[in-house]
Amino acid sequence: MDGRQIGSLEPALEQLTGSFRKCFHEPTFKHFRTYLLGLMEDLRRKNVEAIALAADTPVRTLQEFLSQHCWDHDRVHELYQHLVADRHSCPDAIGVIDGSGHPKQGDKTPGVQRQYCGQTGKIDNCVLGVHLLYTDNHPANPFSCMLDSELYLPKIWDPDLPRRREAGIPDDLHHQPDWQVAVDLVLEALGNGIRFSWITFDEGFGKVPAFWFAMDALGQRTVGEVPANFRCWPTEPQYDSLQGPFASKEVQNVVRHSPVFYQQDWQKIQVKDTTRGKQVWYAKAARVQLVDGDGSRSFPTDRRYWLILAKSARTDEVKYFVSNAPANAKIEDILRAGLARWHVEKWFERAKQLAGFGQFEVRKYVGLLRHWLCSRIAMYFLAVQTRRLRGEKSADHLRAGHRSLPPAAGEDHQLLAEIVA
Repeated sequence: MDGRQIGSLEPALEQLTGSFRKCFHEPTFKHFRTYLLGLMEDLRRKNVEAIALAADTPVRTLQEFLSQHCWDHDRVHELYQHLVADRHSCPDAIGVIDGSGHPKQGDKTPGVQRQYCGQTGKIDNCVLGVHLLYTDNHPANPFSCMLDSELYLPKIWDPDLPRRREAGIPDDLHHQPDWQVAVDLVLEALGNGIRFSWITFDEGFGKVPAFWFAMDALGQRTVGEVPANFRCWPTEPQYDSLQGPFASKEVQNVVRHSPVFYQQDWQKIQVKDTTRGKQVWYAKAARVQLVDGDGSRSFPTDRRYWLILAKSARTDEVKYFVSNAPANAKIEDILRAGLARWHVEKWFERAKQLAGFGQFEVRKYVGLLRHWLCSRIAMYFLAVQTRRLRGEKSADHLRAGHRSLPPAAGEDHQLLAEIVA
């Protein structure tokens, strides 16, 4: 945003930042506001140096604000989630779990390591984060915000005490698989009053049976993609045996060869996707048992899950979904929730452009978390203002109806188009 746009939204920004004032000393609160504004300004780069120079603030001061100043970022985070729970509660809300990679040079950034980076699509020197998005999945005017972000700490960092201390890694923070980090994010959000109708995720999380069982333990209804070689039992095995007829099967083979799939017709399901228009998918579904065990042996779960084969009518793309929804759930509801992952992809795209989400240049763990937190709050502010300026009624949408808007509303819509274009 430029100065004119920021000025027009100044009262709303004051109200939002005031919600967090109790977490700061007065000078530090001023830096918090400066940093939020810098993340939203129209800067070529949105790192600490660029934001400080644009705000005529010493670069060192803003660096210390992120990494050294005393302010309660944990409480800011909790208040932020309370804000979402209180003001944006929705019976159809969907949580989207996703991992993101941020390429980084050198070896000083917390958690940096050569590992698979989704942004570059290859093994690269990068930092990985695990994130939890909240969306109401509204078909015409969706609201989405990132609830939480946590660093994925590679196992190689655990024994390297000098490196951990230099990066400010807390003594009680150790390597966990990304799915366990995701479970912790969901558990904290639930504790702060967030409620999800569904939680969805990609096959990187869905491929882990322990992740499914952890979500079951939270009592959370979930649907997520699984890879083609994910294993299950389409029918209860007669014997506890590793022999072929009684062993678990890959889902790609289950949907091809099991009578529970090939004997049923395709269901045509229309999915509303606001970025690409209406999409049609064809689906088949059956109840299956997942693989449980301790590593030395495996056995079918007592609980049954949905296995859904989905094929795009437009591209013939095939996806496999698993869900712990009850047997009387509607397949179209499960599939629509599973296909809602586009919200997190869109959020990352906008957050990197509008709020510098991936442009952190910090060498301390607390600085990284604070940058992500400020970026999330900046994006929340833009999302709230976007919804406000568009209006809650379809007749007030930019692309809906022919009713003329009052002059002030028309100016707001023009401003909105400039901000989120």
